[in-house]
Amino acid sequence: MARTIVTPIQKRFSDIDLFLHVNNVAQQMYFDVGKTDYFAQVMSDKCLTGDLRVVNVSTRSDYMSQIRFTDEVRCTTTCEKVGNKSMTLHQQLWVGEHLCSDSHTVMAVFDFVRQKSVPMPDKWREQFLAE
Repeated sequence: MARTIVTPIQKRFSDIDLFLHVNNVAQQMYFDVGKTDYFAQVMSDKCLTGDLRVVNVSTRSDYMSQIRFTDEVRCTTTCEKVGNKSMTLHQQLWVGEHLCSDSHTVMAVFDFVRQKSVPMPDKWREQFLAE
């Protein structure tokens, strides 16, 4: 299995709703923080900022438990699958040993110069699947 990156999440005052829970939109942003950290540690910024990048094409999230503003949250991110032109990231939000949210994101390799999806470079594939 590919390596898992753990990212501590810093919450903001605007993340909470009237019930003092972290709202679902903020949780999606926490997953994005985890993705950014994952790519910085596993790849380089070029896969997010170069002419050839990964872009979100599908996200599915399940919310199992509430997160409160006072909770210490961490996001785990693992590359679950690598296909020809895409990859699937599996992410989870944890409070202690309690799983609160689970997300799967499919990301495609996109050539911004040619404006089309392209096969994943072999080097990227190796880095995503490395332990």
